[in-house]
Amino acid sequence: MKKEITFQVMLTELNHLVASLQKRLSNSLPGQEAHQLAKVQSQTPFSFFNSIETPVPASVLILLFPKNNDIHFFLTKRTDAVEHHKGQISLPGGAREDGEQLQETAIRETEEEIGVDKNIIQLVGGLTPFYIPVTGFMVHPFIGWCNKEPSTNIQIEEVNKLFTVSLSTLLDDQIFQSENWEIRGQEAIVPFYNFEGRKVWGVTASILSEFKLILKDMTL
Repeated sequence: MKKEITFQVMLTELNHLVASLQKRLSNSLPGQEAHQLAKVQSQTPFSFFNSIETPVPASVLILLFPKNNDIHFFLTKRTDAVEHHKGQISLPGGAREDGEQLQETAIRETEEEIGVDKNIIQLVGGLTPFYIPVTGFMVHPFIGWCNKEPSTNIQIEEVNKLFTVSLSTLLDDQIFQSENWEIRGQEAIVPFYNFEGRKVWGVTASILSEFKLILKDMTL
């Protein structure tokens, strides 16, 4: 009985969060500020062949659901067999297919990569698009939700591991750190989220930074 009551409380909190997010996402978004927080810094600017003038449209999904007295979302560790961002930790997502709306891409890719039934995913709204010059993708982040933790089945050619992160963990400022790395042959300062030793940087860190700023803004 206690477990059932706890679940109902969490579901009520999730419904409240979804309603608040929908209202907040209809206003101006802190994308530029958030993306700067997670930007990789180097003394010499990196050069890339791709141009923001001809981006490849893509989408990712932050999928919210109740779990263990908190609200969680999925992250994946990519395999070394994928074409882009090998071995990195990312949100489920991928390139848009012909005829798709961008939000449809995010939901389809989530089903294909981690096996969540697309019919149980409800869309909340979108965050600020993020351009990735190294690959040429313009990534459109979306937020969705399920009323309980969904069943999953990873696509082993693309996903090496699947794990979840709670919103209380994301909101903990202590896990946002930075280190000196060597990237493309030069020294760089790389900000990242440290989720129990899993370092999330780059585009995913930028997207999560905007989501975090929005969540904090909603609690003020």
